[in-house]
Amino acid sequence: MKALILVGGYGTRLRPLTLSLPKPLVEFCNKPMILHQIQALVDFGVKHVILAVSYRAELLEHQIRAYEDKLGIRITFSLEDEPLGTAGPLALASKYLKEDDAPFFVLNSDIICEFPFEALYNFHKSHGHQGTLVVTKVEEPSKYGVVVYDTKGQISSFVEKPSEFVSNKINAGIYIFETSVLNRIELKPTSIEKEVFPKMATDGELFAFELNGFWMDVGQPKDFIVGTGLYLNSLKAKSMLNTPNTECIVGNVLIDPTAKLGSNCRIGPNVSIGANVVIEDGVCIKRCTIMADSVVKSHSWLESCIIGWKCRIGKWVRMENNCVLGEDVVVNDELYLNGVKVLPNKELSKSVAEPSVIM
Repeated sequence: MKALILVGGYGTRLRPLTLSLPKPLVEFCNKPMILHQIQALVDFGVKHVILAVSYRAELLEHQIRAYEDKLGIRITFSLEDEPLGTAGPLALASKYLKEDDAPFFVLNSDIICEFPFEALYNFHKSHGHQGTLVVTKVEEPSKYGVVVYDTKGQISSFVEKPSEFVSNKINAGIYIFETSVLNRIELKPTSIEKEVFPKMATDGELFAFELNGFWMDVGQPKDFIVGTGLYLNSLKAKSMLNTPNTECIVGNVLIDPTAKLGSNCRIGPNVSIGANVVIEDGVCIKRCTIMADSVVKSHSWLESCIIGWKCRIGKWVRMENNCVLGEDVVVNDELYLNGVKVLPNKELSKSVAEPSVIM
């Protein structure tokens, strides 16, 4: 089987992190975002992964090639000369997807969940139609486009941001298709959600598969932080969370073995700490990601933040409310940052009390 992952976006929602790396290479819980998806596909038995790329394609290819032999799969890069939306990349990669008649998976690149590839495949084969869309339940469907389907899963319609309740299931960004679906898609900028799926539903060829467990689009900082907590909780449920046995750990925490923790810290809940990170004495960190080679100096307090690579957080610093530091940012001692996004290679010497972007 094959899978196509849509990785052509600019990652603007996750800036300033994506100013240093393409979004698929940004670490989510100490592993490149896209590697979570590729490993789940490999575990199911997928042997060929096609990456629909455009932005910073050379860097992406250089990094991803290293996983080809390691995972024992074939990785193909399908390069877009112009943005083709969410459907056009299928047409561009059709020669690979049509190499045999096996159904193929399609994924958005910033989705994190308990990837249900085996159950999805079995459901798709059972109904025998052209496509299956994974749906997930949300608490506030009025914020989304919702999917309407019958008890057998056959989709009848899509309703954009309904003012009255019609469904609480939304598109989860994971699909499986028969190769015949490629006859519906032209090689031009096209939206699979707005142009292809409604026609498939009208023709009775599109079904919904309900996702169990957590799901999150981690393409923007607030959701990245929430998604980290959901993912760590799922690892704990599977007894796959290797948390150091230390009194400073509270709740679900993922710490790279090369990281160093000082004394009298409070780490957690829902914290991910990357390779070679140094946390000095008396530091408190909650609901944060600290990426590789960063240092948090003594007695600082971080909550709901993403700290990029090679950052230096001074002593007695307080950061909160979805702060995001790009690569190689220095925050001097005794500063307060509230909801601040800082571009790479900056040094902050003053507190910033209101959400803002530091250029």
